[in-house]
Amino acid sequence: MVKTAVLVSGGGTNLQAIIDAHLFAEIPNCELTAVISSDPEAYALIRAKSANIPAYVVDRSLFPNAASYNTAIGQKLEDLDIELVALAGYIHPLSQGVLKRYENHIINVFPSLLPAFSQCNGASMEPYEQALRAGVKLSGATAYFVTAETAGPIIMQQAVEVWEGDTPKTLQRRIMEEAEWKLLPKALALYCQGYLRVEDGVVHIAGENK
Repeated sequence: MVKTAVLVSGGGTNLQAIIDAHLFAEIPNCELTAVISSDPEAYALIRAKSANIPAYVVDRSLFPNAASYNTAIGQKLEDLDIELVALAGYIHPLSQGVLKRYENHIINVFPSLLPAFSQCNGASMEPYEQALRAGVKLSGATAYFVTAETAGPIIMQQAVEVWEGDTPKTLQRRIMEEAEWKLLPKALALYCQGYLRVEDGVVHIAGENK
């Protein structure tokens, strides 16, 4: 079983998608070992406890700087013997040390078809605002391995149609429902079954196109 931790900061809708998929055995060989929150008031902690997943808080506000906070996050992951990390609405940049230690073991989902709008803050409304300003007809979401680069190796993508009259909020909701909540559990499932291989920055999925 792949010991997996989910890092959260807020409401935890992406976490709930992982929990639901795990409940229905859609993420084989995955052990949801921990939910770790940067905010003690995050509703994601309630979701974790309701699902009987051990929940921990590494409160960002208690640390003087990002370096010391990231050291604590890295130590918690090591203490729990975590192999795979999922970011589910986690808003704090990970340090070079954590990224190097867990290279190709950290999966996130971004609300665009990367590399489109990759300079945006994915935890804000920027990607949706930029998509509407650019007049794109398709947006969507991307599951990828997190690296120091803006856009890491892409695992999966799902397109979502942009409708006439969309607002950033309506587009955000549709991308979450039609793409993010599906892609993140699927990407975790592929990893936990050993189907993902990264070579020269490109993700190869075992059995794909065969």
